[in-house]
Amino acid sequence: MSTDTRVMDVEDFNVRIFELWSALWNGELSLADRIMAPQFRLRYAQPGTDAFDHIRHPSQLAEMIAQFRAARPGLHFAPDGEAVADVHLADGGPRGKIAQPYLARFTGETGRDLRISGIDMLRIEDGLITEVWSVSGGRTGRAFYNN
Repeated sequence: MSTDTRVMDVEDFNVRIFELWSALWNGELSLADRIMAPQFRLRYAQPGTDAFDHIRHPSQLAEMIAQFRAARPGLHFAPDGEAVADVHLADGGPRGKIAQPYLARFTGETGRDLRISGIDMLRIEDGLITEVWSVSGGRTGRAFYNN
């Protein structure tokens, strides 16, 4: 992330990184270069997400998110529920892990509004996301917090 995060306190960083992560998934694709490390690892447990296993660079992630969104009309992600964080400042930048539940909303194939919960865990090094673990129920999942 840019040097502006180096002067943030850790609690602000924890909130902001998930806001930016959600905004990236909501179509602000230029954020990939700003919040992702030059090389990173994605570990998605959802059915049908095997293609994410081979993504290592911000431009690849932005391209995959664009394709993912094109197949899901109205897709919107938002942090949902309480975050759990073990992030500290090291060498002036945030480092550690943060997990945050999220809510994804989109229009299903039948035209019905779907709401699905999941959780993402981000590994942060020098203020950038270096690894993501993500779990949700996929298209057949359900929402837990915002019911």
